[in-house]
Amino acid sequence: MGVQVEDIVEFKPRAIKDLESLSTENISRVLAKIEGLKDDLTGDVKRLTNFTPEYRLRVGDYRVLFEIIEEDVVVIYRIKHRSKAYS
Repeated sequence: MGVQVEDIVEFKPRAIKDLESLSTENISRVLAKIEGLKDDLTGDVKRLTNFTPEYRLRVGDYRVLFEIIEEDVVVIYRIKHRSKAYS
C-alpha cells in the first residue's frame, strides 16, 4: 500500500511551461498520471537520492519531478524528457 495524498496538486510555473511544450497526446497522458497521484503514490513513482525534488513519476519517455509537502500537497516542479530530466 502506498502513501495517500489527499487533494492538492500544485504546478510550479516552470512545470506549466514544460507541460505546454508537449504534444496534446503527451499532455493528456501526463495529466492522467498526475491525477492518479492524488489517489496513491504506487505505480511508477521512485524516490530519488541526492536530488531535489525528491520523487519522479515515469510517464513513457517523460519524467514528472515532484515532492510531497505535509502529506497532502503534491508540488510538480518539472516535466522533462527522460534524457534531460536529471541534468
